[in-house]
Amino acid sequence: MEDHGPDGDEHRRFPRARVHLRFHCRVGPEDNPRFQASLTSDNVSVSGAFLNSTFFLPIGTQLDVRFRLDEKEEVNARAEVVRDERPDERGQGRTGMGIRFIQFDGQSEVALARVFLAPRLRTFVESYLKTRRARKLQSELDRVVDALAAWELLQVTQPEDPWNPQGREEE
Repeated sequence: MEDHGPDGDEHRRFPRARVHLRFHCRVGPEDNPRFQASLTSDNVSVSGAFLNSTFFLPIGTQLDVRFRLDEKEEVNARAEVVRDERPDERGQGRTGMGIRFIQFDGQSEVALARVFLAPRLRTFVESYLKTRRARKLQSELDRVVDALAAWELLQVTQPEDPWNPQGREEE
């Protein structure tokens, strides 16, 4: 799922997934937008996305984006155009815009982060809940809080980056 593709020289903190999702983009108020379009992503990360496009918004433009991860999970965010890619002189190469998410609505960033972290978190929690300590806790809330504390402790005591579990340097 991770993508270290054509734009891999970026210095990103989060891995990307090469997924083709339909992004609904809007500049301006919902009832009177100055611009709106439906674009397909080339890749998505927790921090942003690359949207395939043959037209370009100026770098620095802020827009509202909405996209579905699946039938249940919708992500709503404010984003900013941070770069564009245009074909070379021969018309070769991908074309589109890189956007960076700057604000999420309704904690929809959790749904997006889950795409990348869920398998690792599930493995950790399943293992942790089998420990003597977790089994002694009486309430589900106490077990959740304890598991979160253990996860956080693991993150500060282990050199492995939770976003990059193989320890690879981001390209």
